[in-house]
Amino acid sequence: MRPGPGGGFRIPIGRSVRTGGGGGLTGIIILVVLFFALRACGIDPMAILEGSGVPGQTQTRPQPAPTQPGQAPQGQATPKTTDEAGAFARTILKETEDVWTGIFKAEGATYSLPTLVLFEDQVRSACGFASAASGPFYCPGDRKLYIDLSFYKQLEQQFDAAGDFAQAYVLAHEVGHHVQNLIGVLPQFNEMRQRMNQIEANQMSTRVELQADCFAGIWGHFTAQKGLLEEGDIEEALNAANQIGDDTLQRRTQGYVVPESFNHGTSQQRQTWFARGFKSGKLSDCDTFNSDI
Repeated sequence: MRPGPGGGFRIPIGRSVRTGGGGGLTGIIILVVLFFALRACGIDPMAILEGSGVPGQTQTRPQPAPTQPGQAPQGQATPKTTDEAGAFARTILKETEDVWTGIFKAEGATYSLPTLVLFEDQVRSACGFASAASGPFYCPGDRKLYIDLSFYKQLEQQFDAAGDFAQAYVLAHEVGHHVQNLIGVLPQFNEMRQRMNQIEANQMSTRVELQADCFAGIWGHFTAQKGLLEEGDIEEALNAANQIGDDTLQRRTQGYVVPESFNHGTSQQRQTWFARGFKSGKLSDCDTFNSDI
């Protein structure tokens, strides 16, 4: 997910890609260890992190009126379809809250719930203005997840990534960014990238995105333990990860790849890190900053 205005983190959806490359920033993962170490000592590190929003609250924008009775405006979902997609997104969010609350509690910490904002066409966040074309994104400034539900249809029709769990993976990835925000990874990255050139920022962004994929895999791990997954669900998530890899998107949109411009990870990398988190369920196995990615 390309860092958006104001530090937002987005799902890439195949728009034009600027050339650029990557750099290195060692030790960000130390923040993960430090976060839980401080909590063990009775210090609340989240008190120093910025953020707002009502935990667990969902917000929706009004639906435009149909052009004719029973007919939705061109390019938009029917109210029934939108309601179903919104209910599904809230259900998945609740499952992520249960999993991450348990993980944080096991480490002596408290998981602060994010806010889910469902919108149509355009929205304004603490990270700036965004349109549906931007794709789903997380804004660390207000700790909110933003999703235009039409993206789910696009995920199926444009990206060949159909299935409920493909949609769940997208939301779980954005929640992964929220976890990064809570443990200090995103604040550190956003501060340091101000001093990076585009090459360095792109490469570090890739490591941030792959860790969010790994965190999404951790959620899948515990969801599977609860017996909530069906046959083929993980394959749907892996396919979605494949379809939104930088190399796959660039081949689809421009016919060739520019590796130096990657800032989310290749299809193989995204699949690998999701699968890694899913297999182990351990935060320590999601160290993309001190690993060969």
